[in-house]
Amino acid sequence: MIKEFSKTFKIALPLIISNISQVGLGLIDSAMIGAVDYKQLAAASLVLNVIAIPQVLGMGMAIAISPMTAIANGQKDAFKASRVLFNGFFLTTIAAVLIAVTLVSANQFLFQLGQDQDVATYAIPFFKLIAWSLIPMLMFASVKQFCDGLEYTKTEMTLALISLPLNAFLNWIFIYGRLGFPRMELAGAGLGTLITRIIIAITLIIIVCRHRLFAPYIALRRKAWRVDGKTCKELLHIGIPTSLQYGMEVAAFSVSGVMIGWLGATSQAAHQIALNLATATFMAVAGLALGGSIRVANAYGRNEKLQLRNIGLSNMAGGLIYGSICAILFIVFRKALPLIFTNNAEVASVASSLLVFAALFQISDATQSIGVGLLRGIKDVKLPT
Repeated sequence: MIKEFSKTFKIALPLIISNISQVGLGLIDSAMIGAVDYKQLAAASLVLNVIAIPQVLGMGMAIAISPMTAIANGQKDAFKASRVLFNGFFLTTIAAVLIAVTLVSANQFLFQLGQDQDVATYAIPFFKLIAWSLIPMLMFASVKQFCDGLEYTKTEMTLALISLPLNAFLNWIFIYGRLGFPRMELAGAGLGTLITRIIIAITLIIIVCRHRLFAPYIALRRKAWRVDGKTCKELLHIGIPTSLQYGMEVAAFSVSGVMIGWLGATSQAAHQIALNLATATFMAVAGLALGGSIRVANAYGRNEKLQLRNIGLSNMAGGLIYGSICAILFIVFRKALPLIFTNNAEVASVASSLLVFAALFQISDATQSIGVGLLRGIKDVKLPT
């Protein structure tokens, strides 16, 4: 079992680092905005909670690409893998554009959510920029999932790590008005995130199109790269239930985040801190779940049932251990962790209390996410949804 988990972890580690790095963009935004004003941190919380649901709906479409690519890879079918790449990118990009346009067009609804009016006012420009950034983010995700399905994960990890200092530098320029740029504060964080996501998406697309590892798939583009009804149907068969499942999970946190805003900016800022930390630990689980999903899908493509069982058991055990460790760390360091994001004593105190509750669901979150990932690897998405 340890041997199987080691193989899964070898694939999952770059995915974990990549996922945490993506969450790191939000953590950087929160930390740098928290240093400006706690009401602007509350506004960031409002935006990220509202956008989280449509974001994961789009992400569900991208996630469908990796198991289908892994199955094709297990079957040694380069043509099918190439067709999955094109159709997955096509569907995900359409979803991203529709989501972004809808959100930007309806931005004034933030004033109807019962929030502090200053918070809602700060939120509008940040909301628009983050909404537009979903397009490059989901384009990156679709290509990333293709790479994941081929068990090629180091490049995306490197790009994700590069995005952190890049985002921090751009935030420093736009939030605080450095190098001759105007001081934009919260809106500057949104602009920094948008530019970062565009650069990273374009870079990954260029690498996939030019790297020799992907040459067998890119070489088939003249025949494989066309909208194919059967492939789209398979992607939607996995993507729609995955989107709904993630959407329902995230909705619980997002709606609670909006409702907490009814209690005032202090509670909202504290909730965002606790949510940022809980999301960071979950992203590690998501990477482990995806690693397991890829290995299961590959074994499924080769029809190796015994290996399917061993991969599943080892991954579930690893998730249980990881969730337990995170729960302990949240409880032990609950007073120190909020101070990373704010120097407001009241906000830090409330966030400290919320981390106790975050600790309680670490184990269940880890095992549930990994279990769903394993089932997705064999195209079983109905039961989890």
